[in-house]
Amino acid sequence: MHDIVKNALQKDGWTITHDPYPLPTGSFDLAIDLGAEKVIAAYRGEQRIAIEIKSFLGPSKISQFYGALGQFIAYRTALHTQDAARILYLAVPDDIYDRFFLTPFVQELVTQNQLYLLTYSIKSESLEKWIPLPNIVSK
Repeated sequence: MHDIVKNALQKDGWTITHDPYPLPTGSFDLAIDLGAEKVIAAYRGEQRIAIEIKSFLGPSKISQFYGALGQFIAYRTALHTQDAARILYLAVPDDIYDRFFLTPFVQELVTQNQLYLLTYSIKSESLEKWIPLPNIVSK
């Protein structure tokens, strides 16, 4: 899944700046899967993101979600201290988003924890949805 998301970002005009994106916190050496940036005309500035990629291929989607949510919160906190301008997204396959992330309970958890999501198509290796949209929208 890592290479699929990386290729999809590059096809969408993003430059991969880190693979992985290191997050040393003093006590722990964490790493987010990817760091990327996209520059759209100098006067509009740049958008920098970090992406943690999850496949949700295991038998218990809710258990995997609990782990991903906790990891997202920890990474977002660490990222804020190192690069507050970089926005963290959790990348998930589009079919998992449609079947699992749209359930009311998971939607409530996504909202309450301000989880940023990026969905991707495994088949076409493309980005599908940004939730919410980055400040500088891809082409």
